[in-house]
Amino acid sequence: MARRRHLSRIAVMQALFEREKHTVADVEQSLLRNEQELGELDETFAAGLLAGVLGREDELKLAVQQHAPEWPLDRMDPISRSILLIGAYELLFGNDAPQAVVMDEAIEIAKEYGSAESGKFVNGVLNAIAHRGEAKA
Repeated sequence: MARRRHLSRIAVMQALFEREKHTVADVEQSLLRNEQELGELDETFAAGLLAGVLGREDELKLAVQQHAPEWPLDRMDPISRSILLIGAYELLFGNDAPQAVVMDEAIEIAKEYGSAESGKFVNGVLNAIAHRGEAKA
């Protein structure tokens, strides 16, 4: 189950990345292609994750921007940005995985697919999103 979800997150990240690089790309078609290439994944989870990110994209971008104020979205590398949107969606609107699992998965994918600093960057932003409001007490 965990491996299938991991692959699902990668497939969604790749679809978001492809959409960004090819603005006319059909994101759902991209997800289907990625699912075929990656093999055994949770197709229902992947489709729901992609739909959730796309449906709340403006809110997610705002949350990421608020928690990484010195990094405008257009300055972030597209892999990290895609991973952050997925992680932010799962942290803010998902309810089927613990925060630690969501963050660990995002960091792992960032290390695997992003730049040398992507894992640390994704960790910092998602940690801030996960702990939003706690410092106000």
